[in-house]
Amino acid sequence: MPTLYNVIRRPLITEKGMGVKEVESTLVFDVAPDATKTEVRQAVETLFKVKVRSVRTANFLGKERRRGKFSGFRPDWKKAYVRLQPGEKMPDYVNAL
Repeated sequence: MPTLYNVIRRPLITEKGMGVKEVESTLVFDVAPDATKTEVRQAVETLFKVKVRSVRTANFLGKERRRGKFSGFRPDWKKAYVRLQPGEKMPDYVNAL
């Protein structure tokens, strides 16, 4: 089994992610592309000590990027929306902004 920090790479701090966090009590993370919903659920519950209600994931294909005549692709990545149980306290991982 992969370690917790290999499953969850980083929180996605975007305008949409912060809106979902406040309104729907949902956290948004960049996760490993081969991580399953069960692994994401266990990692969030262990790291933040909260109860998870549901996990939704979305896969994104890397875009082609060019630098002059040279082209390449950005890597593929996966996003996870983790909804917490009602009454759970939201973790504060964005205090430094």
